Amino acid sequence: MNSVFRPDASSPPCMLGEDNPDIIHQEAAPSSTALLNGLGRIFGVRVAGHEDDPGVRFLADLARLFHQRRVDADTNLEKHDSPWANVYLIQYGILRLFREAPNGKISVHHFFSEGDMVWPVFGRTRTVRNTLCLTPSTPATLWVADFSSFRSAIQSHGEGLWPKFALALTEEIAELTSMREFRKHTMPARDRYQLLLEEYPELVRRVPDNQLASWLGVVPATFSRLKTGAAAKQL
Repeated sequence: MNSVFRPDASSPPCMLGEDNPDIIHQEAAPSSTALLNGLGRIFGVRVAGHEDDPGVRFLADLARLFHQRRVDADTNLEKHDSPWANVYLIQYGILRLFREAPNGKISVHHFFSEGDMVWPVFGRTRTVRNTLCLTPSTPATLWVADFSSFRSAIQSHGEGLWPKFALALTEEIAELTSMREFRKHTMPARDRYQLLLEEYPELVRRVPDNQLASWLGVVPATFSRLKTGAAAKQL
């Protein structure tokens, strides 16, 4: 059935200019709210409506250590042969954790995305013997704090809190790394690529192919063939 466009039949807000008095403008939440909510997710503390709770006050004190930083893709955040200095809470973007060989070959170990906290989980990483690097795979908005100050603040809040906090991320990285190595040695590249599509669709859409190839354990040419083959099956 044919229809005729009638302005008066449209939803009124769609027809109003930005300065129309009928539009209700709501103020955006301050960036500090995003930081506090992010810390709340990391520590498992409910923030909204619980501002007077001791846990929320602790997070507010912790938030004072952080400052916001916007960085472009491939900005060096942490570099090998230098002690890892900071802790990062990702508000927007994807970071990659990797090692770089003397010949320039890169091995990607892990990706972190929105809501994740990244810090030097291994003792060696906090010394000049550090072999890990950290860079954004996409432009990123980060909350950054000095790692030593961050750890001291958590330790001073209660005995046993730091080990409990530290163990969670250490176990996560160890589990994911061991599973990826197991798959690398027991599954063909085609099956590993299919799992990548199923388990990390957001990474596939946002991260450059050469970085995904390194993470998958294949050369870029092989990754390109896998990608082309998977796309052809969907046609």
